[in-house]
Amino acid sequence: MPTLALLTLVFASVFSAGCATRAVDVKPLPASAAEFVTWDCTRIDEERDQVQQRATDVAWAVDERVGTNILALGMGVTVFWPALLAMRPDGLEHAELARLKGRFEALNTAASEKACPPPGNELPAARLAGLPLAVGERLVYEDRQRAKGPVSEWALQVGALRRGEVELRRQASGKAAPPAGTWLQDRMGNITLAPEGALSWPRLLRGELALGAVTAGDILIVGDPLTRARMRGQVVAVGPQNVAGRRFDAIVVELFGDAPLGESSTRVDGAIVVDRASGLLLRLDLRSASPSFSLQRRLVRVEAPG
Repeated sequence: MPTLALLTLVFASVFSAGCATRAVDVKPLPASAAEFVTWDCTRIDEERDQVQQRATDVAWAVDERVGTNILALGMGVTVFWPALLAMRPDGLEHAELARLKGRFEALNTAASEKACPPPGNELPAARLAGLPLAVGERLVYEDRQRAKGPVSEWALQVGALRRGEVELRRQASGKAAPPAGTWLQDRMGNITLAPEGALSWPRLLRGELALGAVTAGDILIVGDPLTRARMRGQVVAVGPQNVAGRRFDAIVVELFGDAPLGESSTRVDGAIVVDRASGLLLRLDLRSASPSFSLQRRLVRVEAPG
């Protein structure tokens, strides 16, 4: 079913149940396009992406609390604003979405006045040049299920670099884990798509990840609805790190949470380290009595296309 038609059905069911505010009830807070008069089209496109990312973060928080599951349909860089607003936002969240939508409309006005072309999926040249990876390179990781345990090595190849995501591909690997298939990773470092059986964190990293910032989300096994750890995190370090022979602008997020284990639950803690420019995973440490969330993953090499 086309995405727009599916969204329409979701809205209809939500409104008929009386548990959401109509999208038109959240009015944009006016903003002036004059702020962007000196900006070129590339900078305007970048800011539109940032505004939409912040709006999606706010709307996800509402969606998790209210339980409409509208955003579970999946969204890329170009978000569908009625889906963000038709979620009964109130208080600070209502005000923030109104402010962001006003800024987004002002950016659209500025883009129209400058006759900017519609933004495509291609990365601007300046951003592409600033990324620490390139299409065709192989990212080689080492996994351990426990400290000092046996090491397994595997690789992902960079298939595409787009405005809102990095596409990574793992070739056929027999029975070795992780499974073969395609990964999609957003700019924040979330794994938004992965093959069944792979470890994923689709909405763990959110908002402005500056030092001290907090975040929350799930780490899960794709295709297994029962294997899911609810995690919280805080940014404890930021700055340059040399990993796998390359220099990255790293963000270190300390993680803590819990996961089901039999009829009870068990603690999960650790850390995730991602590159600020690309979202690339540099390191993942998870410690838990649950084998699904006991893992050390390290980026150890970046190999040239061959």
